[in-house]
Amino acid sequence: MRLSRKSEYALLALVTLAKNYHSKLVTISDIAEENNTPQKFLEQILILLKQSGFVKSVRGPSGGYKLSKDPSEITTAEVFRSIDGPLAPVVSVSLHFYEESPIERCPKLKNLLRDIRDYASQRLESTTLKDLI
Repeated sequence: MRLSRKSEYALLALVTLAKNYHSKLVTISDIAEENNTPQKFLEQILILLKQSGFVKSVRGPSGGYKLSKDPSEITTAEVFRSIDGPLAPVVSVSLHFYEESPIERCPKLKNLLRDIRDYASQRLESTTLKDLI
């Protein structure tokens, strides 16, 4: 499992929005400044997060972003999968993105990678945005 810079920034943006869930809309510039994220890159990420249903946006001078649901209902696994795809180290042990791969020729190695997938997946599935604030 390798997480991209995009998924790292996405999760940081969502944590910022989770901190402000009950108070206010948050502007792109506020999110970018708090997380030291390039604003243009963040704009692209927020579009993806909106398309994935994690955030809502309000236009206008007093507009901004907010989470579309409670921080306790959004897991880190959902976020990472929406940006980077499978959590598994190889696709042949992925639950959601299975494809055949050469690793299947060695059952013991495949089992090891499945164990790694299970551990990472369990930790990410059980960690919500609320846990991170």
